[in-house]
Amino acid sequence: MQLFLDGSDIEKIRKFSKLGLIDGVTTNPSIILKSGKNMIEVISELAEIVSGSVSAEVSALDSETMIEEGIKLSEIAKNVTVKLPITWDGLAACNALYKKDISVNMTLCFSVSQALLAAKAGAEYVSPFIGRLDDLNLKGVELISDIKLVYSNYKFPTKILAASIRTINHVKECARHGSDVATIPIDIFERLVKHPLTDSGLSQFTADWEKTGQSII
Repeated sequence: MQLFLDGSDIEKIRKFSKLGLIDGVTTNPSIILKSGKNMIEVISELAEIVSGSVSAEVSALDSETMIEEGIKLSEIAKNVTVKLPITWDGLAACNALYKKDISVNMTLCFSVSQALLAAKAGAEYVSPFIGRLDDLNLKGVELISDIKLVYSNYKFPTKILAASIRTINHVKECARHGSDVATIPIDIFERLVKHPLTDSGLSQFTADWEKTGQSII
């Protein structure tokens, strides 16, 4: 499973990218607002840091303007993926951009039927929002399994990009259910490596090694 960071914190994204752990980045209007920076500048910088997909979302709601914005965003860098909402206008824009060989991430997916339409329209990624489904007392990760089955049945190349991840357990469940990608908020990503038994075990090993009086270097 590929791991994307969901955010625009340049320094932290740079840090994890240097470790070879990050396959891409996703952004949205809310993330850009929080950054307080110019969208084009943010996307351009992220595209330089990360070699994989960098999702940049259009602001328009009609297909014609979506296409225009999508083309402009795609010109920022070759690894920019245009992010579109799953609406009829969004699907029309997706198909038009697909025919221009522009990568598209269809976002705000909450059903298999939406995912099916996104794949038919030529999307490279579809983003089911599992956390928001959980908010409605539905099991968001089950949507991943359902989409996976449909895509497998018909050999759709569209990748499942699990979004709206709220917990470390969400990351685990995305991997268990076969999501191709999980886009993870930076604060949650930072906690993936943590476990109390790792900390206690390391403390014990360190204490025992000091007692030996030895040095490897």
